Amino acid sequence: MKIQVLGSGCATCKKLHEITQKAVSEMGIKEKVEYVTGPDGTQAIIEMGVMQSPVLVINGQPVMTGFTPDIEKIKKAISSGIQTDDEPSNGYF
Repeated sequence: MKIQVLGSGCATCKKLHEITQKAVSEMGIKEKVEYVTGPDGTQAIIEMGVMQSPVLVINGQPVMTGFTPDIEKIKKAISSGIQTDDEPSNGYF
């Protein structure tokens, strides 16, 4: 699993990164939360076709944009990105 926070480096972006790190830690996930800011973060956001910052990205897909949600919403988004080999990816059996 790849978890990223993309942004310009503003206070909202920093807060999303902090909360996401806390969520990952509380969930016992070992992946590091990548924080991409400044020109690189802005360019990554543009390349995804998203026009709001910050962006929470899980496995290459933007899942939250333009705001800093509470930690439970972040945990839910991360959980939805975790799949084991025996789980169908489309939700059908």
